[in-house]
Amino acid sequence: MSAQHDFENIIVEGDVVVRVTMNRPEIHNPFDEKTIAELTACFQNVQKADGVRAVVITGAGKSFCAGGDLNWMKRMASLSREENVADATRLSEMFEALGDIPVPTIARVNGAAFGGGCGLVCACDFAIASESAKLALSEVKVGLLPGVISAYVIDRIGVKRSVQLFTTGERLSAGRALGMGLVDRVVPAEELDNAVDELADLIMTGGPQAVRMCKRLAIMGGRLDREAFKRYSIEAIADARASEEGKEGVSAFLEKREPAWRKGIED
Repeated sequence: MSAQHDFENIIVEGDVVVRVTMNRPEIHNPFDEKTIAELTACFQNVQKADGVRAVVITGAGKSFCAGGDLNWMKRMASLSREENVADATRLSEMFEALGDIPVPTIARVNGAAFGGGCGLVCACDFAIASESAKLALSEVKVGLLPGVISAYVIDRIGVKRSVQLFTTGERLSAGRALGMGLVDRVVPAEELDNAVDELADLIMTGGPQAVRMCKRLAIMGGRLDREAFKRYSIEAIADARASEEGKEGVSAFLEKREPAWRKGIED
């Protein structure tokens, strides 16, 4: 992943657990054309990196991501409808690239996550928030709607709660966000890094390919009809059982030893 380290608006670190930091803390890490393009390129590169086991996404400074950059929003207001379609398509492609990452993704919500930033939280597989974090889908307050991100919010919290947040733009404390299902866990700010590291370590106790297959299994379960998913799941477990990793895992279990991929990882 070292080839990705030359971005301007984001920082990418790590090869096994890849940490992606939106890095414009002075303006609360908002989205603009460059940040969207860089995140898209980063996520696409992560998809192709075989050694990656998990991805952590966060923001520099006191905020996670405050949504749209004000200057970007001003430019959008002057665009034609066709130009706005193209702009929204690029944002959609960024979220699709995140969703296509084959390993678990973790949102480290260190502060404010508004608008598209809240959508980014919802698009991740896990979300751990600091007690000081605030979350909002605030687009309605400026006469807009959470278009591109809406599918990810609905996937995470369901239709009725999405209606509530979309139509009110209510700003939620971390505790309220936890209750609504926007995040999975809330911890004191000083414990946030440990909580994220513990989750990444837990993910790495599983077989590397099995983790990827499990994520894919869950996604396909939400996309296929029952009969198609039955066939998919039969093929998936057969592939896993026949794989070298599957054989190693079963052998290790029967022999009461750690499988090869867990060497050096503490429970």
